[in-house]
Amino acid sequence: MNYDYIVVGHGIAGAILAYTLRKQGQQVLVIDEPRANSASRVAAGLINPVAGKRFAKSWLVDTLLPFADSFYDELEDRFQKKLFHHKPIYKIFSTIEEQNNWMAKSAGDNWSAYIGATHTQSTGVESVQDRFGGIMIRQGGYLLVADTLDLLTNELLEAGLLLPERFDVSQLQLTEQGVSYKNIRAGHLVFCEGWQVVHNPYFRWLPLQPTKGEVLEVETQDFNPECIYNKAVYVVPVGEGRFKIGATYNWRQADELPTPEGKAELTERFEQITSQPYHVKKHWAGIRPAVRDRRPLMGRHPEHAQLSVFNGMGSKGVLMAPYLADMFGNALMGKGEVLPDVQISRYYSLYYDYLKHQNHEL
Repeated sequence: MNYDYIVVGHGIAGAILAYTLRKQGQQVLVIDEPRANSASRVAAGLINPVAGKRFAKSWLVDTLLPFADSFYDELEDRFQKKLFHHKPIYKIFSTIEEQNNWMAKSAGDNWSAYIGATHTQSTGVESVQDRFGGIMIRQGGYLLVADTLDLLTNELLEAGLLLPERFDVSQLQLTEQGVSYKNIRAGHLVFCEGWQVVHNPYFRWLPLQPTKGEVLEVETQDFNPECIYNKAVYVVPVGEGRFKIGATYNWRQADELPTPEGKAELTERFEQITSQPYHVKKHWAGIRPAVRDRRPLMGRHPEHAQLSVFNGMGSKGVLMAPYLADMFGNALMGKGEVLPDVQISRYYSLYYDYLKHQNHEL
């Protein structure tokens, strides 16, 4: 069998890239071992245009956000299913200092596209603990990631374009025409393995840090489901009185096992947002592919041009992947360039250091 591309991995990055390449007219085969607790399936699928405690616009958000909106609208039309839920995000100030930081920051930029209101005191909603107020962020929301992946997976299976198995890199052969894997040939192969790239002999030199994150689903009544809450953790309404709470960040444990410590951290932080009684329904853990400079990793291998990587989006995959996949697909076909901020060439020096180390060991 011959294909233009093999895509290894079908989390949110790999799924969107495979879909985009197919839309661009390419013959694509996806190889992926189904896993219920992959980072994409555990994640809440959040889009937040305002980043963290620094009160900065998310990187490239003015470009990424409209592209993502249009992309998820297209998927909803394709599958006739609601997948992306637009919700404002109430970012609650933790301290008066945080409130002051925002007031100073907001004076210098035009935030009208992303900030709906600033509250310098509590909104007075009984179920929400917001003593110092907060900001209401526009254009936020969340994707039903597992549902989206299921729909894209089923479409590939029906078309015979998905091998639901673990990719065995020892079976990969590089050829003058591209790659050969078992009895399959393709002009190019793209690794979209998430954190598992640390085990990939072609790309393990990239500075990707596996980061464990734990997430809870709780059930509670009398808590407003009309917005997402953010105060050290996010609280995302997922329907019928249920909310997804996350996430922890753990660089020390590269496993996917939920822990009592993670549960305790999440419940403690949830209780700083609401005094409502609640019941924990589910507890998951997954591993994100985080990058040193917080920018994705995209590009061709420095020596093997038939191999590429599309990875490292961390917790921002839902926002970033649609635009970056379109840009990357075009670049692979010689129709454009990858942004320098995300191009793996910025780390080629690590590859040559890695080679020196390998040769020294031999």
